[in-house]
Amino acid sequence: QPPSAKYGGRHTVTMIPGDGIGPELMLHVKSVFRHACVPVDFEEVHVSSNADEEDIRNAIMAIRRNRVALKGNIETNHNLPPSHKSRNNILRTSLDLYANVIHCKSLPGVVTRHRDIDILIVRENTEGEYSSLEHESVAGVVESLKIITKAKSLRIAEYAFKLAQESGRKKVTAVHKANIMKLGDGLFLQCCKEVAARYPQITFENMIVDNTTMQLVSRPQQFDVMVMPNLYGNIVNNVCAGLVGGPGLVAGANYGHVYAVFETATRNTGKSIANKNIANPTAT
Repeated sequence: QPPSAKYGGRHTVTMIPGDGIGPELMLHVKSVFRHACVPVDFEEVHVSSNADEEDIRNAIMAIRRNRVALKGNIETNHNLPPSHKSRNNILRTSLDLYANVIHCKSLPGVVTRHRDIDILIVRENTEGEYSSLEHESVAGVVESLKIITKAKSLRIAEYAFKLAQESGRKKVTAVHKANIMKLGDGLFLQCCKEVAARYPQITFENMIVDNTTMQLVSRPQQFDVMVMPNLYGNIVNNVCAGLVGGPGLVAGANYGHVYAVFETATRNTGKSIANKNIANPTAT
């Protein structure tokens, strides 16, 4: 349920402009809301790639207070030490925004190679390769840990099947690499199969991630709802956005049990086109 309206029927939503094209896209949102008389007031909180711990804490507190947020992507500085975690990732894990959902759909008037695409992608958003657990065990040897848990795999699988059921969808495809990562992705796949057994009316299939990318660019119409671990979701989201016209056309949402944060599907700062008035605001 959305939070109760405040101040004469109006709602307060946290806005985090972010970096790159984020600030100018937020101006478009404000303009549209103002002209449409949408009963929403924005509480603006600034978090950038150079933000300190207090800035990110203030942003998290604002979202907890308002329960809904709209954000631009916050650039991650790759030159900083491993101890410096992505501000975007801190937001998602701190608020337990475990489900990243995007809807890739062919749009009228947008010329693309493939037509009739209509895919819901559900990405686990709080673990996997994004756990930020890396270390150099000996000089020249780096270990990067991928965390897959039964609890979170069952949770995201349940979310995907429930979404499919509520949306009238007929098929869920689990994307994995269990043929190589037999324990990690094997656990994720097993959890998906366990949940699928409770939804006999929905067809369940599983597909290896490399084959998935080939199938997407060859015949994307075969997919309906897709569910996958974190990193695969990042890749598939970008591929699907490209299939329907580009990153400026596809919006994304991050859901938890309590909070929701909306952003572009590909989470791109668009730094190269910032302040040129050419960024497509459709995805915002």
